[in-house]
Amino acid sequence: QVQLVESGGGSVQPGGSLRLSCAASGSFLRINTMGWYRQAPEKERELVVEIASGGVANYADSVKDRFTWSRDNAKRTVDLQMNSLTPEDTAVYYCKANIKSYGRGEIDYWGQGTQVTVSS
Repeated sequence: QVQLVESGGGSVQPGGSLRLSCAASGSFLRINTMGWYRQAPEKERELVVEIASGGVANYADSVKDRFTWSRDNAKRTVDLQMNSLTPEDTAVYYCKANIKSYGRGEIDYWGQGTQVTVSS
């Protein structure tokens, strides 16, 4: 069974930093894209960054120059380093992976979500 386990998050003052990590476990053929989405209260879930297996990233303009990311295919992990955080970054952050399993098609899996709160 495929699982995405997130760690990190928490509360920080504006201008602070937080790091999120996500690890995929289970038996599957490959991970296609892997990344992060977020959902603020009363808003739609939105893309933060999604990284293809080759390393090409698709990301939101709002996080450019503030967030950095890395993906380790061997470890099946993706990390998100968030700097210069603002209250607008407050949201539940979800790890997402598109995974090809044995005998199955490509399926989107989601982590349980981790809260990030930016407040003075």
